[in-house]
Amino acid sequence: MKMRTIRNRMSRAMAPVMLLASIAMLAVSFGSAWADVSLTGAGATFPYPLYSKWFDMYNKQTGIQINYQSIGSGGGIQQIKAGTVDFGASDAPLANARLKEMPRTVIHFPTVAGAVVLAYNLPSLKEPLQLTPEAVAGIYMGKITMWNDKKIAAANPGVALPGAPILPVHRSDGSGTTYIFVSYLSAVSREWKDLVGANTSVSWPVGIGGKGNEGVAGLIRQTPNSIGYVELAYAKQNNFAVAHVQNSSGKFIEPTLASTTAAAAGAAAALAKDVRTPIVNSPAPDAYPIAGLTYLLVYQEQKDEAKARALRDFIAWAISDGQEVAESLDYAKLPQPVVQVDEANLMKLTVKGKPIVASK
Repeated sequence: MKMRTIRNRMSRAMAPVMLLASIAMLAVSFGSAWADVSLTGAGATFPYPLYSKWFDMYNKQTGIQINYQSIGSGGGIQQIKAGTVDFGASDAPLANARLKEMPRTVIHFPTVAGAVVLAYNLPSLKEPLQLTPEAVAGIYMGKITMWNDKKIAAANPGVALPGAPILPVHRSDGSGTTYIFVSYLSAVSREWKDLVGANTSVSWPVGIGGKGNEGVAGLIRQTPNSIGYVELAYAKQNNFAVAHVQNSSGKFIEPTLASTTAAAAGAAAALAKDVRTPIVNSPAPDAYPIAGLTYLLVYQEQKDEAKARALRDFIAWAISDGQEVAESLDYAKLPQPVVQVDEANLMKLTVKGKPIVASK
């Protein structure tokens, strides 16, 4: 009896230790399983500085490797359509007609909002250049060709503008950054809307093209008297001067985190109904007018269960913990109504008709 009692007591004493050992073994197995999963994506250059940070952080936390090609939104849309990546990335949401062309249902997941800025190379200017919507459209229509044009001078009283030709720079590749910029031009200029329109690629009336935000930034840096549109983070990385653009309330607004957030917040109600709603030319009085959301494009019905779970978990992390580092790279956090839409859409992802259960 005494021996049996001692054995029972030892079993009870060892139970917590054995349980902890089992949990540790499960954790190792779980970590190894995650480390074996990798994801591939391609698309937008607009959010690339942030996505690079996210993918590195997430890899360190989970062991999941996310390989991303910053090739422009047009390329991202093509690759998700072809099924060569696990997710596409685009600053241009898919229109209804484009959605119908996809082999399966695509869900849009907004990740952050950002500003598209007009960076310029005018070393003689000491004060920030102020541009009206008419001036921006005029420059890219080829109707305003000199920096000291009276339409630019009127918005910059007391500033000695150079008597030099303007060289507009634009994207040469299919680009969501372009989509945001030309969506703005279409919103403020009827002539632009009718003659050029809004798309990831357009037929530019004037200017020279660079591939990616990087290519446009390089052309601006190398070319005096040039002006071009890039994502705010690229402008800051290159120490570019950026224009203050007049918004729909008549204020000249500097592109900042706060003014970008104001643009996203001003459209929160519309975004809650359709996350593809443009946020350019926001009516909010302090909003920077050339702003947009960027999206991950994901098939609702996934084929690989392990990858589907990893992708679902990454998106859940990106719209929660990932938002905390967005502002450090000059991207605006998602408004809460948009986060809620993303969370609801995560529940729609399936594998073989069954909902994807989160791994953690």
